[in-house]
Amino acid sequence: MTADRALKRRVRDRARRTGESYTAALRHLRPPPGAKVPTTSPTSLRLAVAQTTHHTDPRDTEALRALGVEIRALMHQASVAGADLIQFPEGTLCFPDKRLLSRDPDQLSEADWTRFPWLVLDDEIIRIRALAAKLRLWTVLGAQQRAGSDRGGDGGRPTTSLLIIDPAGEVVGRYDERILSRSKQAYLYAAGTESVVIEVNGLRLGFTSGLEVLFPALFSDYEEQGVDAVLFSTAGPADPAEADSLSSSARTHALQCGLWVGYAVPSDKAPYAAAGILAPGGEWVARCPDEAIPAIAVADVTPRPEHPGRTWRRTMLQALAD
Repeated sequence: MTADRALKRRVRDRARRTGESYTAALRHLRPPPGAKVPTTSPTSLRLAVAQTTHHTDPRDTEALRALGVEIRALMHQASVAGADLIQFPEGTLCFPDKRLLSRDPDQLSEADWTRFPWLVLDDEIIRIRALAAKLRLWTVLGAQQRAGSDRGGDGGRPTTSLLIIDPAGEVVGRYDERILSRSKQAYLYAAGTESVVIEVNGLRLGFTSGLEVLFPALFSDYEEQGVDAVLFSTAGPADPAEADSLSSSARTHALQCGLWVGYAVPSDKAPYAAAGILAPGGEWVARCPDEAIPAIAVADVTPRPEHPGRTWRRTMLQALAD
């Protein structure tokens, strides 16, 4: 893309987001006289990471609908901030309490998923997809998916998944959580089996969720696949005060694997470990407020840098394996 075409796209995007005329938007974005203009547009992705209200009661469909409104408001905020992609937490619309779905009201047992508001969830996902298309915004949404959901469901356990929605509003990828917590495995979900890599703006993105940040092998595997960033979406630990253990692990992977990490978590965990974006050096480059409020953090993600330390680490690991 030439610099002129890149500028025109940025002007059109600004005009669309702000309601300005093309001429007014151009005045804000035109390079000043004498400035050097690059001949090509650098590869980058403007990432927005969200923290949203935590909803655990599947019986409360009004709260689920309200979360749909909240999610779409955050999508609008991300668009105004110039984001190319917004990432939401695991189970964004509803992360059901295992006790409320238990078949036996007196003790924990296999979940009865017929009591989950599937039709309401489906409708809200349709609305979110429509807005993603209107805003031309990549959207990563946490949502349960029925077993065989591409065929209408077959009665088995669902997965806890991340839906990857493109700027046309189409679901172009789906990550099913692979390493389940003990409760999820015992009572709730089926495990996924595959990593997922999607390319956006020339950058390769991998995905993890739940408590998978505690498993370094998943991140090193994505590193070997050449991803630039891993988007980690979680509902957080049961005890909000333990949220820092997840964010600390995310920081370690960013540092050791040389990856950008998007860390999306519900807002009730924010006072302990708010959502945000980690750079390949392990530093937080953007973070939501440490308050229990819905918010977004925004930063520009670039191709991961090659680093001698990471090359040395891979060499040593290979030597140990041999």
